[in-house]
Amino acid sequence: MSKGTKQKYKLWYLIKIMEELTDDEHSLTMSEILTELEKYGITAERKSIYDDFEAMRDLGFDVVGDDSGRYYSYFLGSRDFELPELKLLVDVIGSSKFITEKKSKTLIKKLESFTSVYNAKKLDRQVTVSNRVKTMNESIYFNVDIIHTAIAENCQVRFKYFSINAKKEIEYRRDGEFYYVSPWALLWNEENYYLVAYDEEDEKIKHFRVDKMNKMCLVDAEREGAKVFSKFNVAEYAKKTFGMYSGEMVNVKMEFDNDIAGVVIDRFGKDVRIIKNDKKKFVVSEEVQVSLLFYAWMFGLGDKAKILGPQSVIDGMKEACAKQAEMYK
Repeated sequence: MSKGTKQKYKLWYLIKIMEELTDDEHSLTMSEILTELEKYGITAERKSIYDDFEAMRDLGFDVVGDDSGRYYSYFLGSRDFELPELKLLVDVIGSSKFITEKKSKTLIKKLESFTSVYNAKKLDRQVTVSNRVKTMNESIYFNVDIIHTAIAENCQVRFKYFSINAKKEIEYRRDGEFYYVSPWALLWNEENYYLVAYDEEDEKIKHFRVDKMNKMCLVDAEREGAKVFSKFNVAEYAKKTFGMYSGEMVNVKMEFDNDIAGVVIDRFGKDVRIIKNDKKKFVVSEEVQVSLLFYAWMFGLGDKAKILGPQSVIDGMKEACAKQAEMYK
């Protein structure tokens, strides 16, 4: 790029310098700004920089003058993302199982570009990605994009669904045949991403872990299940499904000790109806998908939780406990 061409981009380089090298704790004097511009082959007079600062303010940049030091200096104040917000986003990305380690590092590196080089170092120390349990499926990002497109364009998708065996190898369900479903929602639950869809063949709502899909593509067919999903609430569905394990939907009556009310509210939501049983206990009746994960959740609460009905669910709990006890004889 010729010197004359570079001069045309003086404002762009000035913005870059201020974004990368200044923040609330780091500022640049006018001499330092001119020196930084020279590194990009840009020469400028002080007066032109003042004009550029006004242009930056007109564009929405918070250019702040600082007279607290020996020399007057300048820095960028408020930004699109404040440091605490970036730390929060970095932590979410780093701790998300459905985002691979490689993609986590890439996304975090991109987030660092929204702050100064000094604050970027603080983001580097915010999360240790390598020690987290992460998905191994890089295609998850393309899957999510295809699902969003299918929902927006009202069409179906097809994919192959798999699990990982003890040899860490992919094993396809249905002998590798494609699943054809109508996608209606994406759900983040228990640290995983799920597609909630209507299966026309079985005439029911199903969910699938997005990181367990591959070879996904759009299907030139309109979505089915509109009538079913017109009454469907994704948040309610997640609340009733333990660990996203499918099971028969049953209205279960449960008794809990008062001191674990917070645990129950966290599980069923703040609108859960709590009925006082006595001074020490309360009763909740909720519709849940009864599965081993539901029994495990109840068991994990020990003698502070008890299933009161129906009898079929009580019998299921007894059977699950008996099978576990048998394993340790």
